[in-house]
Amino acid sequence: MSTIREVAALAGVSIATVSRVINNDTTYKMTDETRDKVWRAIIELNYKAPASRRRVSASGGVSAVKRIGCVTKLRGGKYSDPYYLALLAGMENYLTQNRAEISFVRTWNELENSEVLLRTFSEQLDGLVLMSHVGNASFQYALSKVPHVVGIDTGFYQIDNIEYDHMQSVETAIRYLYDKGYRRIGFIGGPEGEIPMKRCRRFHGYQNAMNDLKLPIREKHILDCRWNDATCVRLLRELGEKNMPEAFFVSSDLMALAALRALSLMNIPVPGRVAVMGLTNLEMSRYSNPPLTTLEIPAEAMGAYAARTLLARIEGEDSLPRRILFPTKLIERESV
Repeated sequence: MSTIREVAALAGVSIATVSRVINNDTTYKMTDETRDKVWRAIIELNYKAPASRRRVSASGGVSAVKRIGCVTKLRGGKYSDPYYLALLAGMENYLTQNRAEISFVRTWNELENSEVLLRTFSEQLDGLVLMSHVGNASFQYALSKVPHVVGIDTGFYQIDNIEYDHMQSVETAIRYLYDKGYRRIGFIGGPEGEIPMKRCRRFHGYQNAMNDLKLPIREKHILDCRWNDATCVRLLRELGEKNMPEAFFVSSDLMALAALRALSLMNIPVPGRVAVMGLTNLEMSRYSNPPLTTLEIPAEAMGAYAARTLLARIEGEDSLPRRILFPTKLIERESV
């Protein structure tokens, strides 16, 4: 294990300077260049600052409450995506009932800052939940810092993964639209972490179902909105009413709601001219105009099961990593 003296030597500064950087001491002036050199040395040497204190229970002993970190990759603000909020709610409810707590929620965007990265993983943690697909370098760093890691839809099978079947869910949606009489079916989606949309599981499910049903896949009907509402609206406007398919499968309810808004602005009736089907079953989807037909992902149950699985690992469960698939459920409303 590296020492603070080695960090100081690599950065070409004093031990006191390293200490001031780690403790965010602004008493003495320091250039940004010096601060950056210290953080680069800390990361290169994998230096871990000693914990300043341990939590103590009311009886004076070390607290038995387990500390769990959570890292996710959100599409908007940290607490603005209803799907991830539902996952967090399920996790938190289970942890609270089992003498554990969420110590922090970080996004990978936040952890691109080396100072935030080091501070986050310098905390003493019993376990970590990774939500959604993340980059390999970030994943390996997390594994090196925390003794027990469980994933929610990460795509890394070296750890337990709680997820839903992306491909099968989309195939179910396309077959449902087919049974409703739709033949020209488009796709609206975005990337999976660092994986481009056309290589992601949901798009493969769309391709498989369309090919199995011998339906043509038209490039102009495939819209990569990159999980951005404004981009979704713009792409639909650019497509225009004359080029619209008969139906769109949309890879999330949030983007489906954006699509409904765009079609409304274009005076295109739903489902009279274009049907729209989503994936998630957010609470707000039942109140859209028209109410959104979708597939329900049991997010709270998935969050709770991730917490349960992680606590079992912390308590000594040593079976091989498992992939737990939760089923989706068709919710029929008026948009199809």
